[in-house]
Amino acid sequence: MSFLITSIAMFSFWILLSGEFTFILITSGIVSSLIVAYLSHDIFIGKPDLKTETGRIFKFIRYLPWLLWEIVLANFEIAYLVLSPKLKVDPQIVRFKPDIKTDLGIVTLAHSITLTPGTVTVEANKEEFVIHAIWQKSAEGIINGKMQRKVKWIEEGTNELEGEKNV
Repeated sequence: MSFLITSIAMFSFWILLSGEFTFILITSGIVSSLIVAYLSHDIFIGKPDLKTETGRIFKFIRYLPWLLWEIVLANFEIAYLVLSPKLKVDPQIVRFKPDIKTDLGIVTLAHSITLTPGTVTVEANKEEFVIHAIWQKSAEGIINGKMQRKVKWIEEGTNELEGEKNV
């Protein structure tokens, strides 16, 4: 079952990013999705519990607009930083112990941090994350842990975030 869910997720993501729908491209997308799913379905899903995994997929779908909004906001902040007369660059290395348990959660958090302008994940594992932030505001965004709480919410399937009613 995890192979099927992974295949569908990979192909859906491929279709979303493709933009063109010719026979050869759709066929190559299906083949690529099947190969990737075969190689990584146990990593992507973990335990093949359909109800839990379906819930995680829907939670991840709810997470994506929030992440996109964070990326847009960070783009404006970086544009302001670059265009301001006094360039306030204050590069920092931020280290923290993640409260994430699964490999997929670690990867999701690491990529989410790297996708957000002004931050780059240097190292990520279950013991420690090392992040490069271009200025203090980016570092504070990582230290406050909101992104980590959202990824944990997806990972653990908790009903709601602590202190927040909606994701």
